[in-house]
Formats: sequence, structure tokens, C-alpha cells
Amino acid sequence: MWKLARLAASSLRRSRRFSTAIPGPCIVHKRGADILHDPWFNKDTGFPYTERDRLGLRGLLPPRVISFEQQYARFMESYRSLEKNTQGQTYGVVSLAKWRILNRLHDRNETLYYRVLIDNIKDFAPIIYTPTVGLVCQNYSGLFRRPRGMYFSAKDKGEMMSMIYNWPAHEVDMIVLTDGSRILGLGDLGVQGIGIPIGKLDMYVAAAGFNPQRVLPVMLDVGTNNQRLLEDRLCEWPFLLCDSYFFPVFSLLGEWWERSPSRKIYEDIYSHELSLIDLGLRQPRLEGEEYLSIVDEFMEAVFTRWPKAIVQFEDFQMKWAFETLQRYRKKFCMFNDDIQGTAGVALAGLLGTVRAQGRPLSDFVKQKIVVVGAGSAGLGVLSTSIQAAARITGNDETAAKKQFFLIDKDGLVTKQRKNLDPAAAPFAKDPAEIDGLKEGATLIEVVRKIKPHVLLGLSGVGGIFNEEVLKAMRESESTKPAIFAMSNPTMNAECTAADAFKHAGDDIVFASGSPFENVDLGNGKIGYVNQANNMYLFPGIGLGTLLSGARFITDGMLQAAAECLASYMTDEDIQKGILYPSINSIRHITAEVGAAVLRAAVAEELAEGHGDVGPRELKHMSKEETVEYVTRNMWYPVYSPLVHEK
Repeated sequence: MWKLARLAASSLRRSRRFSTAIPGPCIVHKRGADILHDPWFNKDTGFPYTERDRLGLRGLLPPRVISFEQQYARFMESYRSLEKNTQGQTYGVVSLAKWRILNRLHDRNETLYYRVLIDNIKDFAPIIYTPTVGLVCQNYSGLFRRPRGMYFSAKDKGEMMSMIYNWPAHEVDMIVLTDGSRILGLGDLGVQGIGIPIGKLDMYVAAAGFNPQRVLPVMLDVGTNNQRLLEDRLCEWPFLLCDSYFFPVFSLLGEWWERSPSRKIYEDIYSHELSLIDLGLRQPRLEGEEYLSIVDEFMEAVFTRWPKAIVQFEDFQMKWAFETLQRYRKKFCMFNDDIQGTAGVALAGLLGTVRAQGRPLSDFVKQKIVVVGAGSAGLGVLSTSIQAAARITGNDETAAKKQFFLIDKDGLVTKQRKNLDPAAAPFAKDPAEIDGLKEGATLIEVVRKIKPHVLLGLSGVGGIFNEEVLKAMRESESTKPAIFAMSNPTMNAECTAADAFKHAGDDIVFASGSPFENVDLGNGKIGYVNQANNMYLFPGIGLGTLLSGARFITDGMLQAAAECLASYMTDEDIQKGILYPSINSIRHITAEVGAAVLRAAVAEELAEGHGDVGPRELKHMSKEETVEYVTRNMWYPVYSPLVHEK
């Protein structure tokens, strides 16, 4: 009887904790203007009179109380007005303008910001995440107004254990960490790469319902090898800072400027180089043991203060991406999204292409797949796909490797390659297996000879899938060949959707890392564009790991996430060439993926439970109950009553 009473009380606590109908009070330890300057608690003009009295806000705000709904409507009206006023401007101007208006809201009122983001995720994800985040990182020093997250540098060696306590939150669930060495396909951006962890964590909040007070973006600044940043030149072009967006002073010159042949030059420079000043260390990157000792110290500091935190490594150059993954994955709860997240999303798409051909998933092992790009993402896709093929057949990985071909900047990778990269060596072809091809064979030579079912690009080289290559894919052995142009941002995509359908044919499956519009094929036919982006997986991986209480993230948990995503789409959608769901469904997708990760952790006996729910309760949950449990634990932005406590 007492057990039943405790269970009922526990259930009641949980239901009250997660109900959004009547939000529970939030204890704050500040009053007056300090509240208004804290975006975690600020409600702008939304504070009711009783709260204004309680928190010492009388007289610090205009007298009229504006409801949350009215504030929401006002912001959206401002955003739509910005869209209208920037029509005809260049992509860079418009994208940065949209980012800035969202960023200002983020700096001021996080609750309203995340509600706007969640409700309009399809419109705003490309602004706070890829592709605009790449442009933001390139110009971050010029856009910087206030710090967000934490910065650990080589100058902080020996101090990180104390520094970590400077962060005000008592609990942190998710950390996204970068060293800025390989930001998207843009290369070494140094400390300016902090924009990536910020954007990723916005997606964790919007898609997975992580509490924004319990996430932490981190920049690990060990220097930069980017000569432009080391030179620290100020931008030479005059700009005017406006309320809603930047634009060149020259645009004020009216019709003369419209006719000027210099206009395009200035706008192109402006779109990509707002500022060249760097806020980070002005020194070459640390290497070797010096570098690793900095990362070691940071990881020890994080898990000393927050032993249940999860760390996602993001945009590390290849040698350190693989090194740190192997170094930490069995010691700390961490994963590398470039290697493991990209691989999972790609695997889900590859399995979907088999379904699109009307073939059983067991035929995945018969698919010939050419991967272009031997960086951390490309090698991660190869490794995960080969593991999946081996698991499907029950054979070892050696047999599965025969269907995969790796191409890097020097062409087809074979065992005859001199100075073969150790990371790529497991995927190098034996010359005896590739009759008619030789070491270093070009992309077009490989495509013509192999006639692959799938051409997958993670090269970071925009346009490498040119007209000749795409036309060669018409000879594919597949009835529905697949072209995956997965490099980010948009300018680094291996081809556009329009070019893929134009040159490779109407009956293809197309996926890209950055968003493209669907293609009108005429006669009422549509060429569907799939965004094969990690955002479909990493929020669910993080949430499922958190709620399971697992101390490590295993290959089994990651494979469960990929297989869940692969099975999400209906056969009807798959036959149309739609491999991934609409981003409008991102919270539902994340709940399903998170539940799959949680069940995998339970099956591997790694789950230790979370909060009031222990491993025993998790073990006895049905599939439907795990999805409901994950959904119930997603944070949702509403104004909570604030109560001051000294």
C-alpha cells in the first residue's frame, strides 16, 4: 500500500512538474533592473502588476501590461516588416538582418525567443542554424555585442577547474564544444566559430526541449592558423549600423549607386566580410600533446562540476575529431556530431533510397556507394554504413566494404596510395577489386565505371558534382539513383537540386545538407528535395541519453537513432523520393529518436535513470510509454510566475 502511495505521489509530482497549463513558480535571487537585464527571467512589458510589486519593477516599465500573445504578434509583425523592407537586397544582407533581429530578442527575452523559434522552426532554422550560421561565424567579431557561453583558451591552462564555476547555472545538461578549426566547409575561423555551438544549442532547445538555462556553448580557443585573422585587419569598407540591419553607406547615394559598376563589388565584399577583426588568441594553433592537454583539462573540469552532463564535439579538424572521440568516448558522456551524427543521418537516407527502389532493406548490402570527401564526416558515414551492412548480412565488415568507394582530393583512394592517411586506410580499395580503375582515378572515371546506386558528397567543394558527373549518373544500375550533396553551407554543396534533376534525370532521389527548394519538373511533377541535416538526429541523441541517465553514448544507441529516422517515413512518401520528414515535425521526430536511444541504453544496461525515474521504471516502459515519457520531459516556453528569495 505504501509503495502504491509513493508511486502515486511520484506520478503527481511529475505531472505537476511538466504541466504547461498552470506553470509552477520560479525562484529568483535578484530584483529590479537586474531582472530586466536577465534574458532568462525578463518578460519585458509582460510582468503583471503583482509581480512588478513583488520584484521591485514598479516604475521601471511602461504601465501597460502586454500579454505574451501580444508580444509574440508584435515580434512577428516586425520580422515580416523586415522581410518586406529587405526585398531585393543580397543574400548576405538579408540573412544577417534576420539573424540580428532574432539575436536581439534572444539577448533580451529567451522565453519569447524560443516560443517564436519553436512555432516557426521551418522559417527560422535556416537563420539560427545552417546555412546562415556560416555567414554569422565569418562575421562574428563584427556582429559581437554581448558574450554568450564560455570561452576557454590556451592562456587558461591550469585555471579551468576554477573557471568552470564562473558559469551561473548550477546544473548543465548539454554542452556543445568547438575549437573553431573546421567550421562547416569554411575552414579555420578561430574563436568566431562560437556561432556554431550557439546555433546547435538553439536547436537542442527548439527540437528536443532542453531547458535553455541548462545548456552551455563553449569555445576552446587554442589559436588559429587563419592568416587573415592573425593579421587582425579592420574591415576597410564603410558601413552604417541600422536598427534592423547593416547596409553600405554607399547605398544612400540613390540612383547613382544603383547604376554604379562598383555596386556588385561592394555588395559581394559586404556579404562575406563584414569585419576581419578577431576576438581570439593571435597565435598559431597548438598542436600535439600541448593541444590535447588543453582539451583534457577542459573535459576534467566539466565533468567534475557536472558529472551527468553530455558534451557534443563540433567542427574539429579531422585529426582531432577522431583523436578526441577515441580518447574520451569510453571515459565521458560525449559524441562527435560531425562523425557520428552526420553518419546516422546519411545512413537513414541510404536505407531510404533502398526503399525508394521498392527493394527490401536487406538489399542495402548490394548498393554500390561512392563517397566523395575523406574528412571526418565522410569517413564517419563510411564506417557507420559498413557496420550497418555487416549487421544486416551477419557477415564481417570486410565483405561489406566491397560496395563502398572513397574519393578524396587526389582521386580514388587505394592501397597503392603513398602517404595514405591512417584514418582513410581501412576504406582504401585493393587494386584487384577495381578492374579498370587505378589509384587516383577521377570522380567521373569512377562514376562511369562503377555506375553507383548512390553518389554521396561530403567534400566541402561546391559544384564538384558538375554536369558531366551528374549526366554519368543516368547510367546508374539503380532504377532510382540517389545524389546526396551534403556539404554545408549552401555555397559548398556539391551541386544544386535544380542541376541534379536537370542533368541526372527526373527519376532520382536528391538530398542536401543545406535547404534547397523543391524542383518543378513540369507536367505536374515535383522533384522533392530532402535536407539530410544532422538536426534530425543530434537533438534526439542528446535527449535520449539525458533521460536514460547513460554515462556513455554507444554505437548501439547511435544506430538505434539512425534506424528510427529511417523508418519514420511512410512507403507512400518514400516512393515519391521523400526520405526525411518536414522540419515542422521536428519535436515529434526528436521524441521518437530520443525514445529509441533511451530503449537502446536500457537494452545495453547503461541506463541509470533521470530525476524521479529510475532504471527499473525505464526497463518496464513499453515503446509507447518511452515516447510519452520523452515528450513529457521536453521544456516548453511559457512565462512562469517569479518569486524572489534572498
